[in-house]
Amino acid sequence: MLATLIQNEASFDESIPITHLLIVLPKLDKIPGKYRLPGEQMLSDVLQRRALPLSSLSEKPLTATLPNGALCTWVMVDPDKSHFEQQTCIRQALQPLLEESPVEISLAVYGSMLQKRHLAGLAVYIAWINGAVLPVRKRKADRKSLEKITLYGFEDPDGFSLLRAQAEGNFLARGLTVLPPNELTPRTYREQIKKLAANENWQYAEYDLTQLKEMGAGAFVAVAQGSQTKDAAIVHLRRQVNGGQKDRTIALVGKGICFDTGGHNLKPARYMYGMHGDMNGSAVALGVLLAATRANLPINIDCWLAIAQNNIGPDAFKQNDVVTALNGMTVEIVHTDAEGRLILADTLALAAKENPDLIIDYATLTGSMITALGTRYSGVFTNRDYLAQNAVAIGKSSGERVCVFPVDEDYKADLESKIADIKQCLIESDADHILAACFLRHFVNGMPWLHMDLSACHHKDGLGAVGTEVTGFGVIWSIHFLQEILKIMNKEVGKTR
Repeated sequence: MLATLIQNEASFDESIPITHLLIVLPKLDKIPGKYRLPGEQMLSDVLQRRALPLSSLSEKPLTATLPNGALCTWVMVDPDKSHFEQQTCIRQALQPLLEESPVEISLAVYGSMLQKRHLAGLAVYIAWINGAVLPVRKRKADRKSLEKITLYGFEDPDGFSLLRAQAEGNFLARGLTVLPPNELTPRTYREQIKKLAANENWQYAEYDLTQLKEMGAGAFVAVAQGSQTKDAAIVHLRRQVNGGQKDRTIALVGKGICFDTGGHNLKPARYMYGMHGDMNGSAVALGVLLAATRANLPINIDCWLAIAQNNIGPDAFKQNDVVTALNGMTVEIVHTDAEGRLILADTLALAAKENPDLIIDYATLTGSMITALGTRYSGVFTNRDYLAQNAVAIGKSSGERVCVFPVDEDYKADLESKIADIKQCLIESDADHILAACFLRHFVNGMPWLHMDLSACHHKDGLGAVGTEVTGFGVIWSIHFLQEILKIMNKEVGKTR
């Protein structure tokens, strides 16, 4: 649950009783007298003692206790810096305030009307995202969730509804990802999704293992058959709108491996630890759907979640098995720890049967993507140039940065098999992230498609706007991306009229 927001167009008054205050300014060399800044003399004294200029607040925030006992942080935002850097600056400024587990935080913004609009949006959004505490199973939690945010100096007539929707979607994605694997099994995950669907008025359907076997989804079944519980399924959620782009549909596909042992190619302990987070792609897809619903984006969304576990056991699939995917392609199994692309293959094929205008899939798919990029960026692949260009631009404007990788035709040669239509992967490949995307491309039936390999799903000490190690990367990027796609679709409609 996100904190309640109270807005005040008037500037902050020092007579107001507060306990925690964040003061946000545009980058300045001198504070104008009209600002009447809280704690201004204290700020000046501290900067003078440290021999720092006022503008240094855009590099490192300053925190001090005011004479009334309130904890205050002063920060400046440099408009010449990237959106990611601006987000990081505000998050770092908020951190010492949140560490005291306050019930309420006050935000005071200064500048021109345009500057205050921008600064208020940044501060409120980041307070929402970081004020809510992720699920823990400690008897005594380290910190309580923020209950109230009071904003001074700017008032948004919509209450920052789009930013709140994005924060809710991001929090859902992170909250699901951190749940322990004995708590979030495929069965309990499906139950949670079904409750959420009823609450959000989404249509809900699922294809269990029996149905998937009958349908010929051999790639998905191969992975799921190793689990004794047989509770894997592909879940389909549908959100339909009235008006807007009612004839346009975006398909979201997410990898939902609730725990990944690696199968017969068993992971060593240090790589298996944390594999309850291998369902992060499905959590991101679900978070995008929630954010789009709460923001009332005028477009239909089909969400397909491939939910299973990759276990080892008597029925588990093996190297050299040959399975038949839903689209009829035969696949030679090369490595049982490359299970994600198998469950996605059949799920993408199901999504493609509905003829959406665009398919976006999300997955914590390959270690080689982390090798290539680290954990500050995620990688994207697409079969359309315009999607690649928009993906990078949206990464810059949203603060969730992406890098485009190739899926050229000549990479297909590495996946040629002597006994099947295609190999699942190679035993060893420095370009496995590229080969995985090339494999997935076979299952989208030529439709516009974008694949996101979520190398930035975890980042120590947080990333951009998000202060937790689990970042929920992809939700914010996707909402910005969908808004841009809507503009493109509207232009196409205009051309046909």
